[in-house]
Amino acid sequence: MLDSATNTNETVINGVRYNAQAGQRPLRVDGCTTVPALFRERCKTLGGRTAHREKDLGIWKPYTWDDYWNHAKWIGMALRKLGLKRGEAVSILSEDRKEWAYFDMGVQAVGGIASGVYTTDSAKQLSYLINNSDSRFLIVEDEEQLDKYLQIEDEVPGLVNVIILEDEGLHDLEHHRCMMISELYEIGKQAAADEPDAFEAEIEAAQPEDTAILVYTSGTTGMPKGAMVSNENIMAAIEAGARRLSVQETDQQLCFLPLCHILERDVSIYFPLAGKCVVNFAESPETVFNNLQEVSPNTFTAVPRVWEKIYSQVLILAQEATPLGRWAYHRAIKAGMTRASYMVDNKPVPAIVTVQYKIWDRLVLRNLRRMLGLDRMRRGGTGAAPISPELIKWFWAIGVPLVEGYGMTETAGLATLNTRDDNRIGTIGTPIPGYEVRIADDGEIQTKGLNNFKGYWRNNEKTAETYTADGWLRTGDVGRIDEDGYVTITGRLKDIIITAGGKNITPAEIESRLKFSHYISDAVIIGDRRKYLTALIMIDQENVEKYAQDKKVPFSNFASLCAAKEIKDLIKAEVDAVNKEFARVEQIKDFRLIDVLLTAEDDELTATMKLKRSYVEKAHAHLIEEMY
Repeated sequence: MLDSATNTNETVINGVRYNAQAGQRPLRVDGCTTVPALFRERCKTLGGRTAHREKDLGIWKPYTWDDYWNHAKWIGMALRKLGLKRGEAVSILSEDRKEWAYFDMGVQAVGGIASGVYTTDSAKQLSYLINNSDSRFLIVEDEEQLDKYLQIEDEVPGLVNVIILEDEGLHDLEHHRCMMISELYEIGKQAAADEPDAFEAEIEAAQPEDTAILVYTSGTTGMPKGAMVSNENIMAAIEAGARRLSVQETDQQLCFLPLCHILERDVSIYFPLAGKCVVNFAESPETVFNNLQEVSPNTFTAVPRVWEKIYSQVLILAQEATPLGRWAYHRAIKAGMTRASYMVDNKPVPAIVTVQYKIWDRLVLRNLRRMLGLDRMRRGGTGAAPISPELIKWFWAIGVPLVEGYGMTETAGLATLNTRDDNRIGTIGTPIPGYEVRIADDGEIQTKGLNNFKGYWRNNEKTAETYTADGWLRTGDVGRIDEDGYVTITGRLKDIIITAGGKNITPAEIESRLKFSHYISDAVIIGDRRKYLTALIMIDQENVEKYAQDKKVPFSNFASLCAAKEIKDLIKAEVDAVNKEFARVEQIKDFRLIDVLLTAEDDELTATMKLKRSYVEKAHAHLIEEMY
C-alpha cells in the first residue's frame, strides 16, 4: 500500500500522491486541493477506462471516465447557462445511478452546491428542503418523484427548472419549468461549444473552503438541518480513507445505499476519485442481494441492517438444508469461529486451527461466500448504526473480514476506523490519521480535524451549539477510549436512561445484543424515570414467518403473527437470553412487539433504516403504558 515517494513532502499510497503528513494543509491528492480538480485529473488520465457499470436490459454495461467527464461538463455548463450561480444549491431526488454522480460532479465543477434528497421523502419534506436550501434546480428521477414536485410547485417559487432523468409515462408532459435530461445535455453541449474553456475555468476557481455539498440530517430531533461540507472536508476524508482502507484500481464496488447519505457518497463517489476503482450501481434497494451475487465486489460497505439480513438468509438456508448439510454448516462455523477468535484479537492462529479451517473452508465456507456474492471480498465495512460484536465475528468466521467504523455527516463521514490488521471488535476503531478524539467530562465523544464540517446552512445558532468553545465538534455520542486508543460508543447523550432509582443506563448495548437474534430486527429500550426497563421490539419478518410455518403457528398477516402466543414466547426466550448478560438493573422486565411493518416512509424510521427513538415512543405510547 505505502510506497516511498520521490518527493519527501509526499506519501504515495497505491500509486496516488498525498501529503507526507496526514491532515496537513493544504490537503493534496495527486496535487489537487478540491474535489472538482481531482475529478478533472482522473478523467483526463483514465479516459477510456471504466468508471461505472449499470444494468441495461439485464446486462451490466460499462461507462468510462470520458463518459463521466462529458456528461458532468454538459450538466454543469447547461445549469450555468440556465442561471446557476456559484454558491447556489441544486437538489437531487433520485435513486442511485450514474447520473447521480454526473450531477454531483457537474454541479460542483461550476461552483454549485449539490444537495441530495431521499426518494422516500414526502412532497411536504421536499418542499421544506428546496426552500431551506434555496435550491435553484431540482433533479427528479421519474414520474413518481416528479409527482411530489407537482404537488408543491406553488410552494417553491425559487426553482428555475426541474430536470427529469426518465421519460417513461411522461412523453406528453408540457410544463414551463420541466425538461428532460436529454434537453439539458443539448443545452450543455451548445454552451460548451460557445465557451470551450469555461468549464475548466470554473474548476480552477474552486477553493478548498468552498461548500461542496449540503447533507441534510435525518431530523430525529426536529426539522432536518443542512450540514455544509466543504471541499477540504471531503478531501480530508478521502486522504484518511486512503491511509486506512486499501482501495485498488482493480476493485469492483457496489453502490446501493442512498447517495444523499454521507457514507455512500464517500464510498461510491469521492473515494473512487482517489482509488480509481469501478463503481457498480445496484438496480434498486430491493435487488441489492441479487446484484451483490452478480458483481461479487472486492469491498462492500453497508449499514448493520444489511449485514444482519445476510446473516438471517444464511440461517434460513441452514435450517432448510438436509441433516448432513446442517451438520456440515455448524462444524464449518465452529472451525471458523475458532480461527476468528485469534484473528480478531490480532493473535497468531495455531497451525491445527488453520488446517481445520482450510478443510471446512474448502467443503462449505467457500461455496457459502460464492453463493452470497462475498467470494472476492477483501474487506467489508459497517457503520451509521451500532452492530452486534457477535455478528462481526460471524462474518470473520465465514471468511469475510468485516470491520466497523464511525463517522457522521458533520465529520464528512469519517472519524474512527478499524482495519483488517488493526481491529478490536466491539469498538469503532482508532481515530483516522490527522484526526483527534477526546472524551468530555460528561462522557461525550468530541472530535477535531480538517474533516469537521463548516456548520449548518443558515443556522448559526445550531452551529455554535455543535462546537465547543475551544473548537471541538460535539458528536452527541457517549463513549470511552481505552489505553490503546480504541474508541467505544456506549450510547447517545440524549438517549441516556435515568431510572426512577437514579441509575444511569445507556440502552445502545442492550439493543445491539437483542438485534443479534435472527428473530429480532430492531429494539428500543424504555425506562427513563421508570422503575424498570422494558422494550419495544420489531421482529424479523422473514425469519419469524419461517419459524411460524415450521411450527404450524396460524397467522393471516403481520399483526396476527405478532399477536400469536407462540411468537411472543419465542421473543421472550430471546429477551431472557440477553438479560443473562446484564446486571439486574439493566435487565428487561417486559416487552411489546410493534405489529406494523415499518418502511423509510414512516416517521419511526430514518432513510437508512434506523429507528427514531422519540417517534417510536410517541407512536407506540399505548404499548409503553401497558408495560407499566
